[in-house]
Amino acid sequence: MKRPLVIAVATVGVLATAAFVLPELPPNAATDAVKAQLFKEKEKSFSSAADAPRDSGRSFALPAWVPQDATHVKVKIRTNGEGRLIRFTLGSAGFRMPPCDGRTQPVGAPALRARWWPSDARHDARPVCGDAVQYQVVVRGKRVYAWTNGEASPEAGKAATAVPSPGPAAP
Repeated sequence: MKRPLVIAVATVGVLATAAFVLPELPPNAATDAVKAQLFKEKEKSFSSAADAPRDSGRSFALPAWVPQDATHVKVKIRTNGEGRLIRFTLGSAGFRMPPCDGRTQPVGAPALRARWWPSDARHDARPVCGDAVQYQVVVRGKRVYAWTNGEASPEAGKAATAVPSPGPAAP
């Protein structure tokens, strides 16, 4: 009778430890597989936006408003489609964000967390539409952070008109 109880307690201990430790481990094949199964999250890096998929049907596809010459691109997704974090460094083309002409959805803090994501990004965010989902975007120097929790864009299906971003354009 003691043996099943010991096994059950040990299993609960291992799972509880994994829940706290796994999200903080650097990405690798083993932790990525466990995170995908346990937390329903995946993360991928691209050296440039040109290397990332643009087809909206693909998992790590970038929105059309991400400049093609952006570098150091990181994308973290919730595999059920309800969240996405994107970080990139601006290239020489600068950055223009499609505005939200319609009524935007109220958006909370990002549903996902990542070591590379600033905890205070929500305070400087501006809504960006023109994609199927509404993003919140923060421009800090040459670094751009964007997230969505899956809120539908009021501009979905419309052609977006680019306007200058609030941050400085790259030289």
